[in-house]
Amino acid sequence: MSIPAFSDIAKPSNDLINKDFYHVAAAALEVKLKTPDGVNFTAKGTSAHDGPISSSLEAKKGIQNGISIIQSWNTANVLNTKVELADSFAKDLKVEVLNNFSPASGNKGQKLNIYFKQQQFHSRAFLDYQPSGKITALADIVVGHEGFLVGGEVAYDVQKAAVTKYSAAVGYSTPTYTAAVTATNNFNIFAASYYHKVNKSVEAGTKATYDAKTGTAVGIELASKYKIDPLSFAKAKINDRGIASLAYNTKVNSGLTFGIGGSFDTQKFNEAGHKFGTSFTFEG
Repeated sequence: MSIPAFSDIAKPSNDLINKDFYHVAAAALEVKLKTPDGVNFTAKGTSAHDGPISSSLEAKKGIQNGISIIQSWNTANVLNTKVELADSFAKDLKVEVLNNFSPASGNKGQKLNIYFKQQQFHSRAFLDYQPSGKITALADIVVGHEGFLVGGEVAYDVQKAAVTKYSAAVGYSTPTYTAAVTATNNFNIFAASYYHKVNKSVEAGTKATYDAKTGTAVGIELASKYKIDPLSFAKAKINDRGIASLAYNTKVNSGLTFGIGGSFDTQKFNEAGHKFGTSFTFEG
């Protein structure tokens, strides 16, 4: 099996618990278009339950084998430019150069991301330069053998010459189930997760989290997904605080995918605070 990045060791359970629950925003719209000459446009808009509408427009163009340019502009008036170079310097090596610029205030910083992946390991490095002169670096690596995964992450502040963050994780992955234990935020937050693909229609997963710094009780989340037919699925989850969430997604036709969901406090059904949201994705 492919070795995941450090942040993806628990991806199957995290996606099951967090992804495709549409109550997070009151409404979300995404439009994906591809021009005849190969430019991919993606426009996104999100209406939050509280706060202003946020949106972005992104264009991606592959200029030659392994080289792509991506530009985006968002409602924060920040123009992001990213150049991707895959296998350009060496096989299995991907480099990203990013520049953030605000027409109103000028330079917003630059980033350099490096990814190197082979059969038994996956490593990444991220260098972040801020206009203030602050430079931070983040590196992680995961090694794997016969389904077993071990990974670590460390962040470094160049000006202070000090390690600012470190994390570690272990996991085991098969085509039908995965399990992972992570220790993040300087070994203060511990999480154990499990994902199981029961059959071709049913998925189930759980995650337990403990914050050693605050000493609060262990937080538990349970989630499941049911594939109704090839074009539709439903999801449900509940946590230890009694917050239940439901979601439904269907591909209406080749150009439209629709999602709807809600979040409910099962201990306070008669009170306000329940959330509902919808999602529309158009492709053409």
